[in-house]
Amino acid sequence: MEFSAIAPARAVDEIASQVRDMIAAGALKPGDRLPSERDLSARLRVSRNTLREALRALEHGGIIEMRKGATGGAFVRPGSSGAIVNGMRDLYHLGAITPAELTEARVWLSEVVVRVASDRATEEDFAALEANVDAASKAANFDERAKHNREFHIILARATRNPILVITMEGIVEVFAQFIAQIGPSDNTFILPSRRRFIKHLRARDAAAAAAEMSKALVRLQTKYMAQWSARSAAGQAAD
Repeated sequence: MEFSAIAPARAVDEIASQVRDMIAAGALKPGDRLPSERDLSARLRVSRNTLREALRALEHGGIIEMRKGATGGAFVRPGSSGAIVNGMRDLYHLGAITPAELTEARVWLSEVVVRVASDRATEEDFAALEANVDAASKAANFDERAKHNREFHIILARATRNPILVITMEGIVEVFAQFIAQIGPSDNTFILPSRRRFIKHLRARDAAAAAAEMSKALVRLQTKYMAQWSARSAAGQAAD
């Protein structure tokens, strides 16, 4: 690992850039340990405080993992969706993603996922989806049922065998949990029967019917959720 001395003005960014470049080039691989703080700060000719700031940025970005103890240090992480998911959640809280855009994107992405999964899903995927629906039907409360309902979409995305679709769905599902927490719980009794019909179509490899069933349910939810959001917003404005 050949680290180079860097300019102090952009030290943190340049340290992070060197680590990313080494990962891209294969000089650093998942599980590899970076040199010790003392060694690395000497190679880079920066203070240990500057180095720690750069390592914190890399950790926040999901690139490395900081471990404590005698065998600790900075380790390159395996691929993780955490940084993308956290970024989407932050964008939602900052207002860069609106509830309308969120619910709309969920409908569109789900249709793509369904059509791909109809072709690629295995018996194990079907079983996982069915187990999820059974668990949701037995949920003791709204929060538990909502958790299973969100996991359903991630299980379905995994059936595509495409990590980009999985990561994107994980991000949307996480942001959706924040959205639902804002508008409050509601009973959607049509979801479980719709999910059972959906799985039947998916098992039959009927992509058109499966996509239609999924879209119908999600559009219905979208209409309901946006009405709740509008009512909440109006109530907030009246209170002001």
